[in-house]
Amino acid sequence: MPPRLSDRCTLRRSITKRRHLRPFLYLSFSFLLSLLFLHLTSLLLRRANSLGRRCYPPSPPISFPQLKIAIVTISDESKQSEIYYPGGWKRRSFVGMREAVWGNKRRYAERMGYDFVDATELVDPSRPPNWSKILAVRSCLRVYDWVFWNDADTVITNLDVALETILFGLIGYGDVKLTPDLVVTEDLNGVNSGVFFMRKSDWSERFLQKWWDQTSFIQFGSTKSGDNAALRHLIDSLPDEESQLHILISPMQCLCNSYPWFPSLKSLYRLLISPQKTWQGVYSDGDFIVHLAGLDDKRGWALKLLQEV
Repeated sequence: MPPRLSDRCTLRRSITKRRHLRPFLYLSFSFLLSLLFLHLTSLLLRRANSLGRRCYPPSPPISFPQLKIAIVTISDESKQSEIYYPGGWKRRSFVGMREAVWGNKRRYAERMGYDFVDATELVDPSRPPNWSKILAVRSCLRVYDWVFWNDADTVITNLDVALETILFGLIGYGDVKLTPDLVVTEDLNGVNSGVFFMRKSDWSERFLQKWWDQTSFIQFGSTKSGDNAALRHLIDSLPDEESQLHILISPMQCLCNSYPWFPSLKSLYRLLISPQKTWQGVYSDGDFIVHLAGLDDKRGWALKLLQEV
């Protein structure tokens, strides 16, 4: 006996409903799978060092040269340092970072015998605050053999790593006067000015002045103040011989400028287009310092990291 008309209609509606649900189920499954992948990737990258990554060059068992080193930073928590989305929603701010991380950096400096220099008074209000790192470093080069610059949104996460271990592991143990003058790291976008070493020398003084003079790169009201772009331009413009003599780019970003990795589409995109760069720069347990570059809730991130130290 053939099915009744009402039964056939009910069957068609059921089939149609299942067909409509199928794309939704596929999307839901894909979304959950993506979340799981991002979470597992985050856990894997956080264990990069225990999985065999080596951030520090091997250091021979000899004593370090006696050098006078300063850890220099600034913190501008004025309205000028805040970045807003269109519509007035605050995106990025350094407010609270001074209170959050200054104690961390002072403790490290005291432990290792370095001077901690808060050069906030040198901030030039005519430019975005990041540009004043040039003034801060220049003021200390007249007094110290090496200056270790670190942006306000950095946290020292391994208090047992000496700056000399980083420096001499890279530049060697020869004549200090013949070593490079600028030691930097690079990320996916190139050289990063958030953390670097600079040696006391005439070349360093001239280079800092040229960097300061790159006024065409100054940007207001943007997440990029222009100082980083200016530094990249200067380095790219140097003759090869001068660049090789005075500038050293660490082969491993995690040496002294690690970035935290967290699940997001932006993080996933960067991982997919450059897995090697991500691996070389991602923050892992045991790294010396974390740079909260590009993150909005800087104070929240800093407090979370400090709880783990």
